[in-house]
Amino acid sequence: MSLHAKRIDEVPEETARVARAAFPKGSLAMRIRDELGELFSDAGFAGLYPVRGKPAWSPGRLALVSVMQFAEGLSDRQAADAVRGRLDWKYLLGLELADPGFDHSVLTEFRDRLVAGGAGTSLLDQVLEAASVRGLLKAGGRARTDSTIVLSAARQINGLVRLGETLRAALNTVAAREPEWLASWAPSGWFDRYPIRFEDARLPKGKAKRTELIEQIGADGLSLLTALNGPDAPASLRLLDRIQTLRRMWVQQYFVDDGQVRRRDLKDRPPGSERLVTPYDTDARGSVKRGIFWDGYKVHLTETCEPDSPNLITHVATTDSTVQDVRLVAPIHAHLAERRLLPERHLVDAGYATAREVVTASRDHQVDLVGPILSSTSWQTTDDEGFSQADFTIDWENRRVTCPNGKTASNWQEDRSQQGTAVVRARFPATACRPCQDREQCTRSGTKSNTGRRITLRPRAEQEVIQQARAQEDTQEWKKQYAHRAGVEGTISQGVRAFGLRRCRYHGLAKARLQHQLTATAMNLHRLNAWWTNTPRAHTRTSRLAALRPAE
Repeated sequence: MSLHAKRIDEVPEETARVARAAFPKGSLAMRIRDELGELFSDAGFAGLYPVRGKPAWSPGRLALVSVMQFAEGLSDRQAADAVRGRLDWKYLLGLELADPGFDHSVLTEFRDRLVAGGAGTSLLDQVLEAASVRGLLKAGGRARTDSTIVLSAARQINGLVRLGETLRAALNTVAAREPEWLASWAPSGWFDRYPIRFEDARLPKGKAKRTELIEQIGADGLSLLTALNGPDAPASLRLLDRIQTLRRMWVQQYFVDDGQVRRRDLKDRPPGSERLVTPYDTDARGSVKRGIFWDGYKVHLTETCEPDSPNLITHVATTDSTVQDVRLVAPIHAHLAERRLLPERHLVDAGYATAREVVTASRDHQVDLVGPILSSTSWQTTDDEGFSQADFTIDWENRRVTCPNGKTASNWQEDRSQQGTAVVRARFPATACRPCQDREQCTRSGTKSNTGRRITLRPRAEQEVIQQARAQEDTQEWKKQYAHRAGVEGTISQGVRAFGLRRCRYHGLAKARLQHQLTATAMNLHRLNAWWTNTPRAHTRTSRLAALRPAE
């Protein structure tokens, strides 16, 4: 397929006449066309197509169809039917009434091109640019960010089933590619052990029997990998995705002990960020949050929250489920800075707000990152009579720390924490702490210990941010300011309930990322439509019982 870029002309006269007669009050698709004009041009997708070949269907129109597909929750086949049969879609796309559209498989091929070219985010950016041109989006003001879990499109499997399914999937792939080679050497027992899904098979109940089956699966998988590396095996089989997955899974889960295949203990397996959880989606990872376990990803949404303009999603990021929220703050700010959409105040929850991120956001982007700083968990802080770190006086210029009783620690050392971040460690001499009458409120090291109280500090800028933030969090002014962050929960709810945000349509991180970019773009179009039609924003739902709460 090749691209012959053409400008989408005005809506054909007959299409406009019939569509306006059928929709006298307009519709979402028609308002998008009327308010935003030619949203996506063919020229913007030139890099995704070769210069020779059969002319492709207009990628600018395909981009509109893809976004509208997510805006209305349609399958590929339903979206293709809408292009052929719906008047408002023909109006949006600028098509003649008799235009036959395209086969639904074209949408799959177009998404593959978007993924390969990393062009998914450009769809969201172009909608935001169109809104900016019309004065509906400006830099500065407030923005807020939150994340939610995303379930992988692959079914969730665990333990024995995961191992059996990995080998079964590999065998089926080899059988489809080289059936004669596999049939010539595969043990007869394999045809009884791996013919159906493992969750549908009758698996042993006892622990010993299950362990025996796990080791048998491991030995069978190792036999297949060994055979594939033999001189008689077709070389192409070793490059199959399912075989590569089998090899990774077996390295993570098994080891060979005196010729016997054994399963690794849990502590010897890779960390969650590297561990495969299913052979059908190798990018998905297992994670847990507030007691909820899931296999898949996380999506982070950033939106504006100003009363005089529509709340538009300005950034969407998809990661595997093990990535901590705090790691997204810098990429979000860098992306918004590049597009000149940085807010003045960025409201986030405790997962994003750390002293280091607050300092970095202010220094690099002049953004006020607002969120609750996690309180200290030391026993001195939780004990009302204990001497917490806040009770010590820090003299940064002279590199000294003074305790509440006036003793001074001159042992000041710059160091790195276990996570690799810069810290300052100050240690009081044992001669000062041992005879102290308040020792039990300060440290739990015994009186015979050769060391006194130790204080670990962040770099000065971060330490001052921590102290200032913890002092402000109890004020009514800060609470009023931070209350605007709660609205992002409604955005997450809208995405989950109306747009299927929490369930992947496709396998793999790259396609999940494209799904969320299209979803965010579709949500923005709905919000622009609500703004154009003066649809009021929904209020926070209040239960009947909560409404009876007496005023304080």
